[in-house]
Amino acid sequence: MVPGIDMSKWWAKEERKGTPVIVKMENPNYSLLEIESPDSAFRAVDKDRGKNAKQLTWVILLRAHKAAGCVAWLGNGVWSLLSTIKKRLILGEGVKMENDKSGKGKLLYRIILGFLITALAFLAFELFAHFNGWHYYLQSTSLQHMIPRTIEIQGLLHEVYVGWVNFRVGYIAPLIQSLSTFCVVLFMIQSLDRLVLCFGCFWIKMKKIKPQFQAEPFKSDDAENPGSFHPMVLVQIPMCNEREVYEQSISAVCQLDWPKDRILIQVLDDSDDETIQWLIKSEVSKWSQKGVNIIYRHRLVRTGYKAGNLKSAMNCDYVKDYEFVAIFDADFQPNPDFLEQTVPHFKGNPEIGLVQARWTFVNKDENLLTRLQNVNLCFHFEVEQQVNGMYLNFFGFNGTAGVWRIKALEESGGWLERTTVEDMDIAVRAHLHGWKFIYLDDVRVLCELPESYEAYRKQQHRWHSGPMQLFRLCLPAILSSKLSSLKKANLILLFFLLRKLILPFYSFTLFCIILPLTMFVPEAELPIWVICYIPVFMSFLNILPAPGSFPFIVPYLLFENTMSVTKFNAMISGLFQLGSSYEWIVTKKAGRASEPDLLAMEERETKAMNQPQLFRGASDSGLSELTKLKEHQESTPKPDKKKTNKIYKKELTLAFLLLTAALRSLLSAQGVHFYFLLFQGVTFLLVGLDLIGEQMS
Repeated sequence: MVPGIDMSKWWAKEERKGTPVIVKMENPNYSLLEIESPDSAFRAVDKDRGKNAKQLTWVILLRAHKAAGCVAWLGNGVWSLLSTIKKRLILGEGVKMENDKSGKGKLLYRIILGFLITALAFLAFELFAHFNGWHYYLQSTSLQHMIPRTIEIQGLLHEVYVGWVNFRVGYIAPLIQSLSTFCVVLFMIQSLDRLVLCFGCFWIKMKKIKPQFQAEPFKSDDAENPGSFHPMVLVQIPMCNEREVYEQSISAVCQLDWPKDRILIQVLDDSDDETIQWLIKSEVSKWSQKGVNIIYRHRLVRTGYKAGNLKSAMNCDYVKDYEFVAIFDADFQPNPDFLEQTVPHFKGNPEIGLVQARWTFVNKDENLLTRLQNVNLCFHFEVEQQVNGMYLNFFGFNGTAGVWRIKALEESGGWLERTTVEDMDIAVRAHLHGWKFIYLDDVRVLCELPESYEAYRKQQHRWHSGPMQLFRLCLPAILSSKLSSLKKANLILLFFLLRKLILPFYSFTLFCIILPLTMFVPEAELPIWVICYIPVFMSFLNILPAPGSFPFIVPYLLFENTMSVTKFNAMISGLFQLGSSYEWIVTKKAGRASEPDLLAMEERETKAMNQPQLFRGASDSGLSELTKLKEHQESTPKPDKKKTNKIYKKELTLAFLLLTAALRSLLSAQGVHFYFLLFQGVTFLLVGLDLIGEQMS
């Protein structure tokens, strides 16, 4: 017999090659794996044999670890949300109920509350019917399905349910279907408008179209007086109790590159706090000592809000010596070359009445709320303003970061106090008088976004109620103006109706009212493309100007639907001239500054610590008064400022309505509708509990 050859000892004598490797896993349950040689773990495997069993095990364990982490994160989020609901809704800790003074706001809340109570009652009834096997509806577009007359009635409740199904199929479903069709048509028209605007913006970018002006338009050959050809420019900074931002805005405006004898800065202070008044006076005095031509104005009676403030300033006798006026709100910080980039566009163009610059935001990444606002405003400036300015020479003045020809203001009637959107008012009247506007997307002015939902909500209420007030007031003037029929149609149908009235109407009606109703009346259906595909596509278009916000496309879509409640309420208030439409509340600022501003402020504070602070521009009595105010502030104990959250009733009620509709959709096995209603309901819940943005102190 041939002796057997044992090769194992020979292989064991072979030297091991490679370096031992230790792989550490995050989960301590399976922490260490030692690989002594590359051959043991990375030996070639025949394709027919498949993957190594150990490798497959590790892959499964890693996937399980990730899944467990996701489940834990989701569980923590749900637990935190439930804990917050308990604290704020049940225990009422650290919350303040929303105080809605508007009669229309209270009526809207009662209507939504009535819908919620009705939905809960119907949900209970439908659950009872479902568990009893009474399935008498079809998911189809046809409304002709009726319950057979030969059905056996099993009791009183069964008879009531059969009667209810017949009633909803014959009367309620056709009504809801007609209303939903109407809203879908409006939705498609508005989507088409946005698509056209995006194509216009794409064409501008592709062709690199932008307004131009000649190089060095105000160059002078006079060496002794090089700024003699520069026009006289008036700069206005309207403010009211702007303690957080007054210093940085005044500082930025005082550093504008323009001949000092050709510019005058007006600080228009409407503050009713004497301490803030003296602080602003001292800041103005400081810059006046440095040779800046700056004056301080204060009105004793704050009538007309911002419009009244600007109107009062324009009535000064010395204004007739100036040709242009630049306006900056208190939180705006223009670059030093702002006037050099904007005023030259007026030269050689006597028909130009306004040059508008773009806003950029110092706190756009502060929280989720500011990120979502940045998406909206980037689309507004880069798409809406740029396209309308380039092709129509008309757009709504943004109220700040713009330069007006004073002659255009005077011919258009000046600032009027009849609405809370005085900027849009003067722009429409100037357009009716034939003045043209220029928008500069590459000239940008730094400003601040509201960081709390309360401040943002009040701002949006003013921005959406004012245009409806203005539409009522301007419609006769538009119809009787000398504008072409095309421009009249653009002003009435697109500028006012489609973008200011129809948008909040269909958003609220379609996604917050009709969609939940279709869950309880399944015979009236909303197609999936209406609630999913088209909204996601339009959100994608809105986010294009802010590509860094693509991860927030879903939160953006849900939050915009949530804000439709506030916008719809504001639109109704303005359209029917209700009391809340005339309410002007200054948007709360946090006083954010850019990095260069922070460095400059730190440098100024360091100098102030080494040198005594003097206010030569103020009188002795003013100095003593300011000293007393500071001593009083230092001696008075500062109360602890606790952050409080508001409870927004309309948003909370709609949250529970949508969540109730989501539960009802499970009975109809409508998957996409369920997820949309669930996520939209949770978004309403988060907003209603004031869990988005920074809380106001």
